[in-house]
Amino acid sequence: MPEVVARGYCPTDERDFSRHLDALRRAGNDLFYLINRGYPIKSASEFVGNHYLLSERQRLALTRSVSPEESILARKAKELPALPEGSTVHIDGFNTIISLEIAFAGSTLLLCMDGTVRDLAGLRGNYRLIDKTDMAIRAVRSVLEREKAGVAHFYLDAPVSNSGRLKARIAEIMEASPVQADFSVINDVDRALYTKDQVVTGDAIILDQCRSWFNLARRAIAAELGEYPYVKILEPMEA
Repeated sequence: MPEVVARGYCPTDERDFSRHLDALRRAGNDLFYLINRGYPIKSASEFVGNHYLLSERQRLALTRSVSPEESILARKAKELPALPEGSTVHIDGFNTIISLEIAFAGSTLLLCMDGTVRDLAGLRGNYRLIDKTDMAIRAVRSVLEREKAGVAHFYLDAPVSNSGRLKARIAEIMEASPVQADFSVINDVDRALYTKDQVVTGDAIILDQCRSWFNLARRAIAAELGEYPYVKILEPMEA
């Protein structure tokens, strides 16, 4: 039986993202101001983090949530409101599944300025299937079926532990679906997605490079859990 794990849970999150959220939002406004005036996000976030005495986890949330206005608008211009019927969808597998596992665990998720959902879990090459994994895969399947996708191509990072087990579990759950599941277990998922249409990911670098993308994780969470209590440092921007 899969291990029961609260993926993404951190005992300091209530302090960092509830009691001190006002300071974090002020820091977000300062960071947004600086990066829109050409300051590199790394040095700007370090300066802002030091000024507001932010924890490491707050600093990570800041850099994942806040992006330059130009980048946000470019990403929003490529976002698909719906999937073309019968289309092939290119899914950043670990990125998508882990965010949904965290949602089903009730842990901290960020609703970022570009409208994506991002987590603070950090993969770092280690992954194991947990009790929320099947729920996450089924949530992906449900969205794809509602959108009448034709093929779901899952890209999984070969160096990450248990990538083969995750592939097998996705294949098993997708077997009865009208959406065909294909897989690539490769060393460089990011680069493989750079040139694709209908990409599913929350990774900012991929979103900047790909031709078009679909915000599947946010739709899946809304369908399964309603309005999730996201951490919103700054409100999402509209195109």
